[in-house]
Amino acid sequence: MTLPDPILAPVMALVLWTCFVLGWMALTRIPYLRKNRVHPQKGERTAELAGLMPKQIQWKADNYNHLMEHPTIFYATAFVWAFIGSAGTINVTLAWVYVGLRVVHSLVHATINKVMLRLTLFALSSVVLLIMAVNAAVVVL
Repeated sequence: MTLPDPILAPVMALVLWTCFVLGWMALTRIPYLRKNRVHPQKGERTAELAGLMPKQIQWKADNYNHLMEHPTIFYATAFVWAFIGSAGTINVTLAWVYVGLRVVHSLVHATINKVMLRLTLFALSSVVLLIMAVNAAVVVL
């Protein structure tokens, strides 16, 4: 059996982090909704549900949604690297840096939600991801 490509380790780390944020969201949201007797139908649309909760609880859901958006490009890029099998140390390191920045972004977003700090972390992770993607494009194209 061959060992998996090292680029897959940061992919799985981000998948597990996303699952953690999903659980964190549920562990804050559900008790609030129960305590305040909010019927699930009142949250038929995400925006309606968000309006029924304090912003500190909603931040976890907002961050979970963010983890469903931008990281999809990361997953696609990492899978390209795994498929071609030549990510190398630099791209694996970039992948770990991306994951680290996303985790810090989540922690900021879900706790203190300082927008400029969040934006800076997002911008840095975007630059890291762009470098990974350009490196893959150079090899593939």
